Amino acid sequence: MPELMTPSQAALDLLHEFEQGPQGGMASVPYCDFAGHPTIGWGHRILPRERFSKPLTVAQSDDLRSDLERFAAAVNSLVTAPITQSMFDALVCFAFNVGLGALKGSTLLRLLNQHWYAAAAQQFERWDKATDPKTGQKVALRGLTRRRKAERDLFERDGLRP
Repeated sequence: MPELMTPSQAALDLLHEFEQGPQGGMASVPYCDFAGHPTIGWGHRILPRERFSKPLTVAQSDDLRSDLERFAAAVNSLVTAPITQSMFDALVCFAFNVGLGALKGSTLLRLLNQHWYAAAAQQFERWDKATDPKTGQKVALRGLTRRRKAERDLFERDGLRP
């Protein structure tokens, strides 16, 4: 059985770039993201049982790595094709943003598991939309377009032949 992969610094760097609070950087106090989800730290979605009555410190935010570990475990279990560290990191960041259900049902994952690496890489850009909570319509977001390009670039960094 292949060894389980863990996110590298490249995954953390990408998450820190794209999971910033409304003022930039780590969000020390709760805010609602574009979709209306209560969020804190580096993109940690606040669960109903969680309470943050005081501002979060950077150390406390980094302790919320269980989020990242959960997504890493899912990528390890869902991906059956051989992948590079950069591919793994990109997939963890992608899943962190779109959710595990979306990754599991994605064409990206299906193509990847069929060893169609280039075709899988092309799928990142298709995920640049979010539902506007005011209209219910899917809208392309500049931040998601930038994020998907960064994820694809990371996915392709080591080449497409693991």
